[in-house]
Amino acid sequence: MANSKTLIEIGDNYGAHNYHPLPVVLAKGEGIWVWDVEGNKYLDFLASYSAVNQGHCHPRLVKVMSEQAGRLTLTSRAFHNDKLGPFLKDLCELTGFEMALPMNSGAEAVETAIKAVRRWGYQVKKIPTDKAEIIVCSDNFHGRTTTIVGFSTDEDYKVGFGPFTPGFKAIPYGDAAALEKAITPNTAAFLVEPIQGEAGVVVPPEGYLRKTRELCAANNVLFVADEIQVGFGRTGKMFCCDHEGVKPDMLILGKAMGGGMYPVSAIVADREIMNVFDPGSHGSTFGGNPLAAAVAREAMQILKDEKLVQRAAELGDWFMDELRALNSPHVAEVRGKGLLIGVRLKSEAGGARSFCERLQEEGMLCKETHIDVIRFAPPLTIEKSELQWALERIRKVLT
Repeated sequence: MANSKTLIEIGDNYGAHNYHPLPVVLAKGEGIWVWDVEGNKYLDFLASYSAVNQGHCHPRLVKVMSEQAGRLTLTSRAFHNDKLGPFLKDLCELTGFEMALPMNSGAEAVETAIKAVRRWGYQVKKIPTDKAEIIVCSDNFHGRTTTIVGFSTDEDYKVGFGPFTPGFKAIPYGDAAALEKAITPNTAAFLVEPIQGEAGVVVPPEGYLRKTRELCAANNVLFVADEIQVGFGRTGKMFCCDHEGVKPDMLILGKAMGGGMYPVSAIVADREIMNVFDPGSHGSTFGGNPLAAAVAREAMQILKDEKLVQRAAELGDWFMDELRALNSPHVAEVRGKGLLIGVRLKSEAGGARSFCERLQEEGMLCKETHIDVIRFAPPLTIEKSELQWALERIRKVLT
């Protein structure tokens, strides 16, 4: 097998340069651990941006995927398959909604949500044709399609990709008064991340979700929560909105729903919203395929059987306290919920990238976000003793 240096060079030569990964070439994963092609072992502290909440190559998921792959993988939605209905039922029962629409990637699920709320705005709320507005937040990250980057406030995501889809209005994140001011009779929905992951693990003020939910209900505006990254136990609740007892009108889900084995995403909502779709109005060749449905159903069951949500809550609080107690001269703030934690560095620290590179040398893999934030988000299967092992290395690098 070629070594890491050679494989990185091949990838750089033949692959588009739209990523800036750490210089490590991974070849194997098991639980919270991964190994590179030279056999070096690392603790995965990113969990593939929270897609691997159940750990790498969970034996139950490997078994289900292998069995289903040998039976039936794809039918398209031109036909029914025997795995889709039970998966949708489990997903609706877990989330408390009446209907689900499965897709593949998170961005596809966000695009599906946009189409749903716009059509709801026209058919149900009676917004004039092509006048529907969706309110979003500054520093949002909802995906990479042209429509989605068009309503990003990060110019780096937008340069050279216009013109963009109209109909979106950005307001400051965490500011309920700004939402109240921005709502008009043409507002169809408010699209929000309960915690902004890519913006640097930004947690809104206590009560923000509850207040904005109330504003939406009072103004006949759909409250749409993007929980692609923060859902399925990552923040110490099954869904992040649960921290404030908020039930959105629609949840957008992905990442950990596929257990890191297969791309699976979905929107879930009640019938009044989902019934705006009729045959031919939306679709996906791979969305809801039997392989995805079988894997996702097992992935959700693992979260419950192994009590991973409770583990994230208990270990997350302890781990954040320990990080704060390091009293690092480089650290400005430790923030997050559950096992989604952002360590924001002081400006004079010179950015988070060099610290992630040093942590790699110590046997830990994490990734900078928003330049000056180190994101810690290990698989939820991690044990306290393993977090203590990580803390020793974090202490060495940060202090």
